[in-house]
Amino acid sequence: MNLERSLHAKFFVFSFAVVFLAARLCGADLDGFQPGATLNSAAISADAVANSVVKIYSTVRYADPYKPWTKQAPTEISGSGVVIKGKRILTNAHVVLYASQVQVQANESGSMRMATVEAIAPGMDLAVLKLDDDSFFDSHLPLEWAAAPPPIQEPVSVYGYPLGGANLSITKGIVSRIEFASYNFPVGGLRVQIDAAINPGNSGGPAVADGKMIGIAFSRLGGTAQNIGYIIPCEEIGLFLADIADGHYDGKPMMFDECQVLGNSTLRSFLGLDEAARGIIVNQPDSTNADYPLKKWDIITKIGDTPVDEQGMVNLNNDLRVFFKYLVQKMATNGVVPLTVVRNGKEMQINLPTSKNFPRLIPDLNGGYPSYFVYGPVVFSSATGQFMDGFMGGNYGGARMAFLSITGNPLITRASDKPSFDGEELVVISSPLFPNQLSRGYANPIGQVVKSVNGIPVKNLKHLVGILRDCKDKYVVIEFFSRAPTLVFPRNEMAVATDMVLTDNDIRSQGSPDVMAVWNNSPAQK
Repeated sequence: MNLERSLHAKFFVFSFAVVFLAARLCGADLDGFQPGATLNSAAISADAVANSVVKIYSTVRYADPYKPWTKQAPTEISGSGVVIKGKRILTNAHVVLYASQVQVQANESGSMRMATVEAIAPGMDLAVLKLDDDSFFDSHLPLEWAAAPPPIQEPVSVYGYPLGGANLSITKGIVSRIEFASYNFPVGGLRVQIDAAINPGNSGGPAVADGKMIGIAFSRLGGTAQNIGYIIPCEEIGLFLADIADGHYDGKPMMFDECQVLGNSTLRSFLGLDEAARGIIVNQPDSTNADYPLKKWDIITKIGDTPVDEQGMVNLNNDLRVFFKYLVQKMATNGVVPLTVVRNGKEMQINLPTSKNFPRLIPDLNGGYPSYFVYGPVVFSSATGQFMDGFMGGNYGGARMAFLSITGNPLITRASDKPSFDGEELVVISSPLFPNQLSRGYANPIGQVVKSVNGIPVKNLKHLVGILRDCKDKYVVIEFFSRAPTLVFPRNEMAVATDMVLTDNDIRSQGSPDVMAVWNNSPAQK
């Protein structure tokens, strides 16, 4: 199961009923979420939960990374949501990502109400909706939230609107596992595994245990696995809601240093550690700058006051054992988290800076649309995770990946890299060459990464557009990183060819707004 990319292709829509803790949830200050009454857990019933669950209908137009000048055809999807305090509805991000229209329908109601997306966090797969008419919340109240993750084997009920019927569905099971895991790279968080059946359409529906909501459904494990579903616990939801209280989602504080377990006896000997030593080894610090507090071969023994074992795990108060990076989001203050490390046999205290963003050379679109530029028969675009997903998928994905690897294409060789300088992008040919007399005789260059234009190394898409705008040479020479044929075009004929391509293919604009601002800016104005 891949929870990192292509939410609409890899997530399944799930059921949900929400409960909200009145004052504080696992250390997150939720005083800003006071409006509205709350159902009392002592009197809660299946009917009361059902009254707080809604079905969500979204009309979405996903990005098309191979025709970046347009969007994919409208698609109707459905999911589930739950009423929360503040006269809002909580659901999964992938239910409403790229939505041009969102409607909600209450249980056993024939009417639909228009909604708008108030806040969204694709990384944690969470979103909050507001209704155009909030009188709906006078009769649909939020549930009470559990203040802590449920114990293993706790009975749980999942509410939602899976495919296969129009009525509310309730499935039952138990909590089978709780762990710190990846959601959508690079974001991680606490995740609860359950064995209650969840299916497409359940996404965003609440999971309820002992009369309280413990989280919302968001994914299931496919393949041959059976009855393995996942919910986002209330603790993670509380962090998200606290983050958006100021009207903007900033993201979670995270630690990106790579670590390895301290399990090999030779490795212990190499580091001068005895068998009683505990902690996890820093294998690759997030930064090699001299002032960065973590160094290779440091052993992290504590995060805050909590000991870290040789597997990198920590024990929580409720006897839950999770990976130590889970505590970063709880302990980070003013952008730093306290660590105890052993370096060269000496214990020291450090304050490690955290980050809410992980710069990637090939980023995800996260609800946006790709930048592009049409020049004659060629379409340039910035490489994105969505482009990679489709390009490396399908029946020929493996062969294509192997070929690009052999030829040294940066889409493969630099797939996991950070940008080597501010603003670095991989500029790709995103589409086959348009039919035109200038493209005759050239092989299909789709997926090739532009190395230079007329000998000038290309930094990013805007830089490429600026090079083309300022070019005065007779020919435009486009070279690639891998062993792909070089493209050569007559510069004076490219403007006419561009107009023909735009007209013949009903392309409204030669480029996305960001690059057209560069194209229309004369060198004298720079």
